[in-house]
Amino acid sequence: MSEVRYLVSGDCSVCVEFGNEISPEINKKIRAFKIAVEKSGIEGIVETVPTYRSLLVYYKPEIISFREISEKFEELMGSLDNIEIPPPTVIEIPVLYGGEMGPDIQNVAEHNGKTVEEVIQIHTSEEYLIYMIGFIAGFPYLGGMSKEIATPRLKSPRVKIDGGSVGIAGEQTGVYPVDSPGGWQLIGRTPLKLYDAEREKPVLLEAGQYIKFKSVTPEEYDAILKAVEDGSYRYVVYDKEV
Repeated sequence: MSEVRYLVSGDCSVCVEFGNEISPEINKKIRAFKIAVEKSGIEGIVETVPTYRSLLVYYKPEIISFREISEKFEELMGSLDNIEIPPPTVIEIPVLYGGEMGPDIQNVAEHNGKTVEEVIQIHTSEEYLIYMIGFIAGFPYLGGMSKEIATPRLKSPRVKIDGGSVGIAGEQTGVYPVDSPGGWQLIGRTPLKLYDAEREKPVLLEAGQYIKFKSVTPEEYDAILKAVEDGSYRYVVYDKEV
């Protein structure tokens, strides 16, 4: 695989770069390589972190050198076609669109010459691949949003955005997992907690999974929020059709 590059990333990690674009095909290679590395038993590997176009691998330099680990990774590349990638799942993310929860949805509609209802219909019609988790704990970087609702970031970012807020920036959509500053156009909010330090698995989502947004009413939002807070909410997760 001649397009793969092994790049030095500090003194204890290597960035294995598979391309220069965001695509499901590159994502499949990254997922396959991550599995291959984790199954390889190469001594000294600490952690693997997938990104849009690469896999960052942390290692112990006192056990294995950059040159040695790069050579071992190159040997693994020939086996990627034989790696069985687990079938992806889709998790449903309920969203209350517009109003106080989505103060910028009218901006998105006007920018694209659509009604608010059309923006919601388009936004909820896709299954979005989670390419990576980052920026802040639990933030999903998604692909697959329709260009029909693409909208530039706000000229002046907000100092504080409530956790659970769903936004659009350019041709991307995402969900703020916790309160933070941000410049995305806010179109709604989910009652789910994408990050909860007290939960056994703090980060709800994971790379390689898909998100399906679902529009809910204010009453449904309140009921889901209550269920999340008392621990009785049952997440809707299903296998993605391929």
